[in-house]
Amino acid sequence: MDASERRRFDALVLPHLDAAHNLARWLCGGASDADDVVQEAFLRAFRLFASFRGERPRPWLLAIVRNTWFTMYQQRRSAAETGYDDNAADAELPAWHGMPADPEQVLLREEDVRLVHAALERLPVAFREVIVLRELEDLHYRDIARIVDIPAGTVMSRLARGRRMLAAEIVLLREGQGAGAWVGDVRERGGRP
Repeated sequence: MDASERRRFDALVLPHLDAAHNLARWLCGGASDADDVVQEAFLRAFRLFASFRGERPRPWLLAIVRNTWFTMYQQRRSAAETGYDDNAADAELPAWHGMPADPEQVLLREEDVRLVHAALERLPVAFREVIVLRELEDLHYRDIARIVDIPAGTVMSRLARGRRMLAAEIVLLREGQGAGAWVGDVRERGGRP
């Protein structure tokens, strides 16, 4: 890659580093594994940059991040069954805008963030990834479909079902009951709806 292509890569791809890391963290369940996924994904993106047609670098990069995670996950899974990182609960959600100045409100908001984070981590990856891409990364359905390699209609149905599952998990966590049985049923099917 010549210097002009390197500058083009830096200008188009590097601004999306935070989005790549955010997606990887939610897929991996922890910051350490996410760093590995993002590093490998950026190497792949760098090598594949000649094939990039110049349209919409963010979905292009996030598709590489997702595929890199999936490859690494499959390799680890075939070697031994792995669970999610126990330290994932310590990871922080992106900051909410308009944080209240009242300390009580701040504590309530932080508790809500922890609750949503815990509920989101309990969802099967197939639902979690579309929710993260739509709600946290604010991507359009067609971009999510391209990243996850599923039809846009499937994105919409996974979002709807994932949101219902997330709401149910939040209710269960608030009541102190933990993961719901029907989420476990979906998880046993490999996260497929």
